[in-house]
Amino acid sequence: MASLNVSVVSADQQVWSGEATMVVARTVEGEIGILPGHEPMLAILAGGEVRVTLPGGEKITANADDGFLSVQANAVQVVASRAELV
Repeated sequence: MASLNVSVVSADQQVWSGEATMVVARTVEGEIGILPGHEPMLAILAGGEVRVTLPGGEKITANADDGFLSVQANAVQVVASRAELV
């Protein structure tokens, strides 16, 4: 099964990175779910949670504010001015 390579970073540190099966984040246009094979995109984050589902089903949640989400070739990057694991 395909997976996503996910990286969540804040302005001063890497918050989390690893493999995932799904990422859900809130953008200024609404909530979006990213699965493997998603079309390339760039979105502006709205303040709120970024939820990452790991291959074993475990979920990781981070709060992220003022940033963007990028998807390219099964790589998801969440870059925020402030981000922390919940």
